[in-house]
Amino acid sequence: MKSKLDPLSMAAMAVTVVSVSATAPLTAAASASPLAMAFWRNCLGFAVLGPLLLLLRRREVVRVARGERGVLRREQWRPLVFGFLAATALALHFAAFMTSTRLTSVAMSTALVATQPVWQALIAAGQGVRSSRRTWVGLALSVVGAAAAGGLDIRSGGTALLGDLLALVGAVAQAGYTALSERSRADVSTPLYSTFTSLVCGLELLAVCRLAHIPLTGFDRSTQLSLLGLLILPQILGLGSLNFALGRTSATTMSVLLLLETPVAALAAWWFLGQGIKPATVPGLLLIIVGVTVVVTSGGVERATAQQGRHRSAGTPPYPAYAPYTPQHPYTPQPTPQHLTFPHSVKRDPRVDWATYTGDESPTVTLTYHGAGAFDTLFLRMPHAAEEEPGRDKDDR
Repeated sequence: MKSKLDPLSMAAMAVTVVSVSATAPLTAAASASPLAMAFWRNCLGFAVLGPLLLLLRRREVVRVARGERGVLRREQWRPLVFGFLAATALALHFAAFMTSTRLTSVAMSTALVATQPVWQALIAAGQGVRSSRRTWVGLALSVVGAAAAGGLDIRSGGTALLGDLLALVGAVAQAGYTALSERSRADVSTPLYSTFTSLVCGLELLAVCRLAHIPLTGFDRSTQLSLLGLLILPQILGLGSLNFALGRTSATTMSVLLLLETPVAALAAWWFLGQGIKPATVPGLLLIIVGVTVVVTSGGVERATAQQGRHRSAGTPPYPAYAPYTPQHPYTPQPTPQHLTFPHSVKRDPRVDWATYTGDESPTVTLTYHGAGAFDTLFLRMPHAAEEEPGRDKDDR
């Protein structure tokens, strides 16, 4: 990916960081229930993602609605289940994170939620993925920083400690959302998947609010302004500028820049809400940011090492599990076709595009912030037999 650090790209990065950083202060400034705010946050997200989906992926939506992609075929039930589980993890993230902003300081809440890459690395390690020594160093720094920053809350107890624990739950839930999304996104684009998860997450939060008899209307002016700010800043400006910036810089760079959410959110909470930062927590907060930065930046090195190791052992680039054809051994003779048939529209083998990625690139951008995915994500999908039938008319697809 080309890196164009021109003034426009730098401005987009700055807008992204500032917009995303407004999430916690706006939530803390509202007087409505955090669960109600989480519900409306997803409704606002769906209100933005839905029209963008129809604008960017209208043909895909039509094909899915007609069943031409066979979304509910037998082999698609497993990804669908993982999609619902991912949406449930996203709902838990919103509920825990937005509740934590009311119980502890904005600085602690955003710093602890920013440890999501740490928990994601631990989930990958539990799945058998080998992590580098640099990743484990970053994990250790983050754990020490979280313990140091939360030391005062641990000694004092009360709501501040509960808020810290909920922020950690939000980070773990977001890591679970990312891990589950990787298991369920083999056949849909990022816009469609993000819209689907926002809808399911909103419906789940709506059910919880109804069961708990939490009011969803009749908010005061501060809450209404907070909801409007959540729509304009993190959802519209944040998502739009993030997509623009990802087209000009790497996902790793944006992941590191998004760690500035903690100091920017803390500054906004101090300016608008009068929340001060305890000097004793500053070293711990800095250690959290440094540790997460080490974990995030070590991802490209791990991918490069893994790719080189697999290339040396296999001699050929590895194929994903959902590759359209099973790779043959290089020394196995292949039969020569006697008759060649050509479909109406020749489709490019997705393995050709996939094999062009080098070790320091990732075919899928998994960068997310508070559940919102990047819209310019590259993806591979498994072509169905119905799409490769030579007798089908191109207009019927």
